[in-house]
Amino acid sequence: MTFSGEQAQRSRAFQRGTSGGPLWQFLRGFLKHPVMVGSVIPSSKVLIDRMLAPVDWANCKLFVEYGPGVGTFTQHVLRRLAPDAIMLTIDTNPDFTAYLGTKIRDSRLRAVTGSAADVREIMADFGQTHADFILSGLPFSTLPPGIGPSIAEATAAALRPGGAFLVYQFSPKVRQFIAPYFERIERGFEFFNIPPATLFWAWKD
Repeated sequence: MTFSGEQAQRSRAFQRGTSGGPLWQFLRGFLKHPVMVGSVIPSSKVLIDRMLAPVDWANCKLFVEYGPGVGTFTQHVLRRLAPDAIMLTIDTNPDFTAYLGTKIRDSRLRAVTGSAADVREIMADFGQTHADFILSGLPFSTLPPGIGPSIAEATAAALRPGGAFLVYQFSPKVRQFIAPYFERIERGFEFFNIPPATLFWAWKD
């Protein structure tokens, strides 16, 4: 196959964008979009296991993740998810979306570049009306003004009754964003992570 100069240039640009290990991709994403990435270090397995512990996997048909980054949580979710379920990831950084598409070969994964505030519209594009669980590591306290409340409101509307919004943060301020839309919020703290993280499980009763 013969490539034109423009095609070859696009191919090299794509390879540069998706090459390298996950830590390099994470650092690269942080440097390009620092206010949209919660940490320069991927989450620990201890934090992941604790964050996902309340999920009812047997009855989870649609799991949504905001800001998947290099897929640290994504891979653990897919290992637990039922064979006929769907996992939808939403990230504003197209580099992360492209990286997930090349790194994770799983027919259940739908990786989308977009805003978490548009979660209902993105779900509808895949024929889905409600999510069972939604996970977020987005840094609510550093998002542009108005974005945090918009995401929290859209998330509450996107979840089915009995579903939950799972949030891990490095600042407890996120509670002020989600409290207006969720009546029952459980809180935890995980020391075994760099940096230590505050955990929230906001249930839609």
